[in-house]
Amino acid sequence: MAETETQEKETQIPTNLRLLLILEEVARRGVAVKPSDLIDALGLAKPTVHRLLQTAEAEGFLQRDLDGRSYGPGRRLRLLSVNTMSAEHLRTARLAILRSVAEEVGETCNLAIPDREGMIYLDRVETKWPLRIQLPVGTQVPFHCTASGKMYLSTLRQKTLDGFLSAGKLQPQTERSLTDPKAVKAEVQCISDNQYSTDDEEFMTGMSALAVPVQDGQGRLVGTLSVHAPTQRHDVGSLMSFLETLRQGAKKLSSLLAE
Repeated sequence: MAETETQEKETQIPTNLRLLLILEEVARRGVAVKPSDLIDALGLAKPTVHRLLQTAEAEGFLQRDLDGRSYGPGRRLRLLSVNTMSAEHLRTARLAILRSVAEEVGETCNLAIPDREGMIYLDRVETKWPLRIQLPVGTQVPFHCTASGKMYLSTLRQKTLDGFLSAGKLQPQTERSLTDPKAVKAEVQCISDNQYSTDDEEFMTGMSALAVPVQDGQGRLVGTLSVHAPTQRHDVGSLMSFLETLRQGAKKLSSLLAE
């Protein structure tokens, strides 16, 4: 874009709207964004973009990616998205869908969203059985050994997945946890192909789980819908009978994002 054209376009964007447009563009893309990408997409001048990025980074709304040049959502922007998702009217509708799924499968259902260090339970509806597994709202669970976490890993770009798997030792939660990066990578590929993920006592002994993706209008994962149960009632094989129910529930949850 020519400099004069950029300057003309920038003057058309109110000053107090420019930072919001940058945050919106970073969130929309779903990957780390370079300043040049924002300049091209928004028509803002290079000095303006760099100044606003510095401000957003200093205040915790954006953070630099590993390459030191790109920017992704920071802690405050992630928290903002969670609080937005927890708005009363959205949460009421989500809980109604979760409740419907939980009643049909007869077990606890969860809606989880990815954070930097793991999946966080945003909403849940408990089973009516007295024997249940307590993982309250706000609980953070690992990526590599949970149904929701592995579902999320299956949506990452290859470079990002490789970076995660090589960043440090994958800690076992049970004797069934996959801790070999090659084994995790192979399972993640199967999950990507099948569009569902399971947890066969990998996170907690005596618990099995099944998860499916909740996607936005661009087909990107924004969360997971899962069911988990004590193995005394369901192993992974029997949970698979609920796969279509979960997928229908996830489809309804996805539709809320488009409203």
